[in-house]
Amino acid sequence: MTDSGIGQPTPQFGTAEYVGAPGGDHCQFCHQPIGASYYRVNNAMTCSSCADRISREQAPDTHGAFIRAILFGIGAAILGMALYATFEIMTGIIIGYAAIAVGWIVGKAMIAGSKGVGGRRYQIAAVLLTYAAVSTAAIPVWIHYAGHHHADVKQSASKTTTSPQGDADAQDLQGSAPSDRPSFVAAIGTLVGLGLASPFIELFSDPFSGLIGLVILFFGIQFAWRFTAARAPAIEGPFENTPQLR
Repeated sequence: MTDSGIGQPTPQFGTAEYVGAPGGDHCQFCHQPIGASYYRVNNAMTCSSCADRISREQAPDTHGAFIRAILFGIGAAILGMALYATFEIMTGIIIGYAAIAVGWIVGKAMIAGSKGVGGRRYQIAAVLLTYAAVSTAAIPVWIHYAGHHHADVKQSASKTTTSPQGDADAQDLQGSAPSDRPSFVAAIGTLVGLGLASPFIELFSDPFSGLIGLVILFFGIQFAWRFTAARAPAIEGPFENTPQLR
């Protein structure tokens, strides 16, 4: 009688065979059998060796990592503000969707600076930097148009001063500086304050356009918030790997 079971393992009825915990009995990272206990890394069944290795490989959230993230974020915010303002000055078109790009740049830069570390304080910093970059982009735009307006006014005034007396009066006006001229620091502070408030100033001057701008700014801030969220894997355990009879 031919044995059709040649090459097949013979069941050992005198020996109990075991399976691991629900969800599989092999580590999802090294694929080795699970021993007496196991961990879960982002809900994936993991052996104790891999869980320990993953825990040690996590970049620590140190003061230095946070400072690097802030510095990278500030650089990215300045870059985003410059790109935002330059595009508007060159084209005369205001594209609110650029706020999303600014949020992306700031978030990516901060994570690069912290070497992958994120968390609540990183998120708050990213939100503030993104808002500051988008809102203060209005400052160089204002300066650009103010310069053009001043040049036009000066050219118009030069055409109207045709008499010698008019020339003398114009020279007197140019030579006399107002005594109550604000200091440079105060002027810069006022300009920055107006820049930070520019999204809400636009909301009052043009409610429809201002509201759309605020909504888009919110999405840009959300990008920065998500990019800088905590990225450390959730490690749970150890759990007892209770064997079960097949």
